[in-house]
Amino acid sequence: MNLKVEELSKAFNGKKAVDRISFSMDRPGVFGLIGTNGAGKTTTIRMILGIIEKDSGSAEWNGKPISRETMSFGYMPEERGIYTKTKVLSQLIYFGQLRGMSHGDAKRSALSWMERLGVSEYKDMLAEKVSKGNQQKIQLLATLIHDPVLVVLDEPFSGLDPVNTELIRKLIGELVDEGKYIVMSSHQMSTVEEFCENLVMLHNGQTILSGNLKQIKAGYGHTNLLVRTGRDVTPLAQECGLELLAKRADETEFKITGDEMAEMFLKRIIADGQYPVKYEIREPSLHEIFLEKAGVAK
Repeated sequence: MNLKVEELSKAFNGKKAVDRISFSMDRPGVFGLIGTNGAGKTTTIRMILGIIEKDSGSAEWNGKPISRETMSFGYMPEERGIYTKTKVLSQLIYFGQLRGMSHGDAKRSALSWMERLGVSEYKDMLAEKVSKGNQQKIQLLATLIHDPVLVVLDEPFSGLDPVNTELIRKLIGELVDEGKYIVMSSHQMSTVEEFCENLVMLHNGQTILSGNLKQIKAGYGHTNLLVRTGRDVTPLAQECGLELLAKRADETEFKITGDEMAEMFLKRIIADGQYPVKYEIREPSLHEIFLEKAGVAK
């Protein structure tokens, strides 16, 4: 099975919202569609799923245009869409039936998913009486109720508290283990780094970076150094030619040219009678790569 998107483009009132976006998925996992708000992520998703008409390009699953008739997909939009004046279980059964399930199958699946996501107690409540975090879990449940092969999640962690965020994180990992193909749209770069092997980075509707995340980051080399010590080591870092990137409550981050500079600085710290609690050499974060590629001033 595979998802193939080629040269998708869309303009609104003569302005390009998406300009020739291409990517593919050949095996289960999570693909990242990333960029700031307004970058073209949601428009791309809606063209892929046939919700809006594309100006040019194609989106295919196993060589066929994507539609409800050709494949089973689930879509959780950024703008949540449950019926606030309807009881939770009733509308989940309704959503399941819209996707071709019988009433009985939809009810069994809904109850199973509610148990899995910890929202069984709300099944007979009006959706408006449920907290926003649990409404979001119900929206996700509606996305998954019919056991789709392709799952598209637009900003799935937006507005979630830490407990629900962790629950959804675990669930996404389980879905991958179950063989799902997941396209995740997000402007939270740390989220993408956690889940996505491959990605497309969008800025103003254009692709500014694409490919395997590990390979992208490896191409930058070891450019960042995180240090945590008992005293401020910034003056020593300046002596050794390191550039200060960020000073946080419990650690300091520096820009380095490579491992040799990091080794020299470590020797200087120890010579000063300090022993770091943390000394981590790493590649740049996806957030930093995005700032560079998008030309955004730090």
